Amino acid sequence: MLHNHNISTRFCQALLACTLLLGSYAEAADKLANVTILATGGTIAGSGANSTTTVGYTAATVGVDSLIKAVPELSKVAQVKGEQVFQIASENMSNEHWLTLAKRVNVLLAQPDVDGIVITHGTDTLEETAYFLDLVVKSKKPVVLVGAMRPGTALSADGPINLYNAVLLAANPDAVGKGVMVAMADQIHSARDVTKTNTSTPDSFKTTELGLMGYFQGNKPYFYRTSTRKHTADAEFDISKLDKLPQVDIVYGYANVSPVALNALVAAGAKGIIHAGVGDGSLAASVKTALIAARKQGVMIVRSSRVGQGIVARNGEANDDELDFVASDTLNPQKARILLMLALTKTNDSKAVQKMFYTY
Repeated sequence: MLHNHNISTRFCQALLACTLLLGSYAEAADKLANVTILATGGTIAGSGANSTTTVGYTAATVGVDSLIKAVPELSKVAQVKGEQVFQIASENMSNEHWLTLAKRVNVLLAQPDVDGIVITHGTDTLEETAYFLDLVVKSKKPVVLVGAMRPGTALSADGPINLYNAVLLAANPDAVGKGVMVAMADQIHSARDVTKTNTSTPDSFKTTELGLMGYFQGNKPYFYRTSTRKHTADAEFDISKLDKLPQVDIVYGYANVSPVALNALVAAGAKGIIHAGVGDGSLAASVKTALIAARKQGVMIVRSSRVGQGIVARNGEANDDELDFVASDTLNPQKARILLMLALTKTNDSKAVQKMFYTY
């Protein structure tokens, strides 16, 4: 009888211990941040013919559920959910895709059970999508874009660790209020300043002169810099009722440049033109006349530079006051296009647009 009593006692003690253990696990899970992964395709969701295929692979073949399952360590840093928003290579990203994605992000971030968002994306236009979201997301909660330079089937696939770091960042309270970020190669970049600098190497994403925001080390993000420019919840742009954006195109400057492309874009209905000029946004005589004519037709002209670094000086290589042009500040041509599109949803006043280029 005593023997049975001891067995019963030990059983109850074991049951109590299991109950307490399960309770502690549940409590720990409740403390984890809730992160939603929105998948859009790209190399991070790509596959190659074999393990050594790092170029010539097929992008956007792997779904979000498989991406999450491939990194089981995610469950230790956040409660993760996934949604497949698109499944495309990022060179096919359009204005309409951006509007759909941004609206979904804003809906999710308005929910109390979503603490942060990670967006998997192809690297070709990742910096553009990131900056668009940086201007239209209406929340201070973290939004992190992440991609890969090599497909998941490659021996040296960078997608899994990049995704892990991105979720780590989106779940971290220190990331709140820092705008839309990009997590690549153990580094944290601001959406405004980062750019892709190499066609194929894993360290392609750089914030050159202005500096990256921080690093990942030991399962933790470390911040060293934040942007001084307005973004996200402090930005003035509202896309909630928009179903399209104004047409803005980019014209590239080069030796012996012709105005043919510029004139064709204006004739096709461009509301704004980004001139990616040589040097400090210089205007060749052959194109300057056409730009002046386009401005007189109501087309907004922004002088940017193909150089990739530095400030495009207002009234530097052109008399912007006299010509009624806008200078792009430090924004590269592809990001200047994004800001101008959004600016044109609010105003056609070049002075107001110039102020936006110095604000965002």
